[in-house]
Amino acid sequence: MFGLGGTIAMGPSSGGGVVPALSPGQLLAAVPGLSESGVEVEVVDFRQVPGASVTFEDVAALVEAIGEVDADGVVVTQGTDTIEETSYLVDLTYSGEAPVVVTGAMRNPTLAGADGPANLLAAVQVAASEEARGLGCLVVFADEIHAARRMRKTHSSSTGAFRSPNGGALGYVVEGQVQLLQRVARRGVLPHNASNQARIVIVTAVLGDDGELLAGLEGRVDGVVVAAFGAGHVPVSWVEPLQRLVSRVPVVLSSRTGGGSVFAGTYGFAGSEKDLLERGLISAGFLDPLKARLLLRALVGTGADDTAIRAAFDEAGR
Repeated sequence: MFGLGGTIAMGPSSGGGVVPALSPGQLLAAVPGLSESGVEVEVVDFRQVPGASVTFEDVAALVEAIGEVDADGVVVTQGTDTIEETSYLVDLTYSGEAPVVVTGAMRNPTLAGADGPANLLAAVQVAASEEARGLGCLVVFADEIHAARRMRKTHSSSTGAFRSPNGGALGYVVEGQVQLLQRVARRGVLPHNASNQARIVIVTAVLGDDGELLAGLEGRVDGVVVAAFGAGHVPVSWVEPLQRLVSRVPVVLSSRTGGGSVFAGTYGFAGSEKDLLERGLISAGFLDPLKARLLLRALVGTGADDTAIRAAFDEAGR
């Protein structure tokens, strides 16, 4: 079990509010039923930071550390602010068969009904199960098992914040047993480039935007993800600046909606998905903008060319 801090590990501070304070060992000690589970857990006090302060370097070090341990499964506890991103980044770069299960808490230990102990117990049970092997990185909250590539945080405070809009949960923890209703196939694993400093930005389409921000990106970024309206649409004012960007850097077309895939050929107006793809944008498919950014950053960081980038998004976005 690798502890990175976050709400699950927070305690009161002298200045008010809660801050990361509890070690992984202290978290485990507060989990009822763990000693009866028959699972031996070794703890690594890896980081002690809020989820909002986790970095690419932290995740790279985590994946490297995971690769060095001899265990049947791995649990990672961290702040929920960035779990949908860190878990997908782990999934992209982790090649092992042992399950890596990420969890945390929406309610800190000082509150009534804190969900950390239950989430941690379920995560340990999933990480220890034979059924979860070969599925890459998983996220476990509220006894639900999600594939990192599908999962999103959909609420700021609810204990049921984590959902998989495209395909639903893979399964559940029922009376301490892992029950999988579906599986996801493993996909290509990307090598991690420790020196990757690629700057990939997300630009969100909003009502009446004139495209001025897009014009300001020229020569300043290594790639762009467009979080478009609906099935992949942008204001007509965006078309020309996007055309200029595509000639310089990879530009990925995703949907800001949070569920569903970018279309390919239903609409034909200027700024439609068909128009933009014909101009050279790359479809993110079912990948949401946050995950599309991580995949593009990883690809650019390994020096992938246009053909390789398109192939990777074609696979990951299905």
